[in-house]
Amino acid sequence: MMMNCIAVDDEPLALKLLADNISKVGYLKLMASCTDAFEAVKALQENTVDLIFIDIQMPGLTGLQLVSTLQNKPLVIFITAYNQYALESYDLAVVDYLVKPVPLDRFIKACNKSKELYELKSLKQQPIVINSKEFFFVNVDYSQVKIIFNDIIWVEGVRDYIKIYLRSDNKPLLIRSSLKAIEQELPSSKFLRIHKSYLVAVESITSIRKNSVFIKEMELPVGETFRETIEKLVRKEF
Repeated sequence: MMMNCIAVDDEPLALKLLADNISKVGYLKLMASCTDAFEAVKALQENTVDLIFIDIQMPGLTGLQLVSTLQNKPLVIFITAYNQYALESYDLAVVDYLVKPVPLDRFIKACNKSKELYELKSLKQQPIVINSKEFFFVNVDYSQVKIIFNDIIWVEGVRDYIKIYLRSDNKPLLIRSSLKAIEQELPSSKFLRIHKSYLVAVESITSIRKNSVFIKEMELPVGETFRETIEKLVRKEF
């Protein structure tokens, strides 16, 4: 998935180096190189921009001031020679704060972080669309992916998304939905809600403590309001 970006720095050499680094990242497309915030505003008006690389100390309008004025702002990575603005920058919910000189590996790490966030933002609401006694389908990357109930180990809620951990895949499946929504789709005889953020397959549980459920070496917390459910499971009342 390609990301359109712009680079903003009032120092020509720094801007050239930034453009060169961007060219080394295959999923980035540089739409404009700007020497001040006003050029950046123009570039944002003329292009669809997903990510901004921007310096902070610039004449006329600083990078912080520019970003704070943007509505529906793209993802932002600050690249600056000064570290004292880091706390203020994170109040603007930026992706990363890089201090010059920036090693290429650190730059790529910041870009990868922005790519992950961009892909999350790009996901549309992923409702569960088909249900049966043994499986359901979810929308993932514009495809309908079949999930078999017995393949699910546990489900984790992360804000507006859920991660479905499967026996058949080492990498969890990420979809935009809520834990409550998927709980309603799964058979209550096979799955337990143990925490506001966790739903587990009963067959996956290997041991239980007062405040924890274990799936082999993985320890998941048990929420206060869900302890009675766990106690019923131990007493074989579930």
